[in-house]
Amino acid sequence: MGRKFKGIYWLGIFIALALIGADIFFFWKTRWFLPILIVSFSLGWLQFWVDFFREANRQKDIELKFIDFMRSLVESIKSGVSIPRSIRNVAQKDFGALNPFLKKLSNQIEWGIPTRRALTTFSLDTNNKVIKRSISIIVEAEQSGGDITDILSSVVDSVINVKKMKEERKASVFSQIVQGYIVFFVFIAVMLILQLWLFPKLGSLSGSIQSGLSGIGGLFQSTGQTYNLNTVFFVLIMIQGFFAGIMIGKFSEGTFKNGLLHSLILMTVAALIVTVVKGTI
Repeated sequence: MGRKFKGIYWLGIFIALALIGADIFFFWKTRWFLPILIVSFSLGWLQFWVDFFREANRQKDIELKFIDFMRSLVESIKSGVSIPRSIRNVAQKDFGALNPFLKKLSNQIEWGIPTRRALTTFSLDTNNKVIKRSISIIVEAEQSGGDITDILSSVVDSVINVKKMKEERKASVFSQIVQGYIVFFVFIAVMLILQLWLFPKLGSLSGSIQSGLSGIGGLFQSTGQTYNLNTVFFVLIMIQGFFAGIMIGKFSEGTFKNGLLHSLILMTVAALIVTVVKGTI
């Protein structure tokens, strides 16, 4: 299920473009031009990430409610009620974010749509990997003639165990995630100290030391060519932020999508810190 492009996205983009225009008009060639530019771009895509987090939280809530739904369904089936009737009865309860999908599932069964087909549609509508996998197992096992009660119970236990493992892994690597952020910001501080304090000190030395390190405070002289180390250090910080974010996301959530999100956060914050402190990259 693709994500719709909402009107509020256009509002965020319009605000970002307006700020960029004002930034160019009022702060062009000043030390605040780049920081405001970074903030403007961040505001432009902010709503996308807000919706991303909302959807991630909604999916987690759906998974929890799905477990409650399956437990209630197992209890109803064990009491002797048929599967279609059990689904319709249980769907009347409140399961939070899962309610719209359960209502559709109940209506489809009431209209005479086969239970297997209705369950498959239900899993596709939720667009949740856990539910898709669970429903697929239930449908295939039911087709092979297994005991549906035992199947449902096994699926519930499996989903619970998987969620426990994810939570345990996330808790166990939390300290590593915090350390990853701390190390990255320490790296930024070291780079800024080198550029703003140490290298200018070295560049001001006289005699042979000055000739050997001439221009190292921002320019390094080699074979008659001049190199801007400020750009080199900025690129190094961006590379460090990108791979640190990938590592943090992979450890915490197990997916590269979340890693890219952490990378974007680290790189944006790093660029903002550098440009605010230095007035340039």
